[in-house]
Amino acid sequence: MDAKRQRIVVGVDGSPSSVEALRWANAQAKLSGASIEAVIAWYYPISYGFPVVAEIDWAREAEVILSRVVKEAVGDDDALISQRAVEGHPTRVLDDLSQNASMLVVGPRGHGGFAGLVLGSVTTHTIGHAGCPVVVVRGT
Repeated sequence: MDAKRQRIVVGVDGSPSSVEALRWANAQAKLSGASIEAVIAWYYPISYGFPVVAEIDWAREAEVILSRVVKEAVGDDDALISQRAVEGHPTRVLDDLSQNASMLVVGPRGHGGFAGLVLGSVTTHTIGHAGCPVVVVRGT
């Protein structure tokens, strides 16, 4: 893939590991000339089979989290970064976006799960199902 068309997709969820993943991707993009697509996935939470009804704008909340992570990770150095908040489960969203990417970058685990897990469920899934190479950024 030529450098003009390279695209690095970064999964973001607001966790410290997703901040580190975006930092790493930003440095890689500078080396390779790739663009970055920082993506956060959101969906309506389900409780006992029924959607949770609340006065929350889930899409807007996701956009706010994504913007905060980009600012924390790269400051004003965000020229190569496009931001997308996509409705859907993170595994499906990242799988879909990875099909036309040169690289998918994720942190080892996000906000969910158990502290003792080495990799989170979304990260574990993307390693086996992504349509491009996956980089798991473990931290600073």
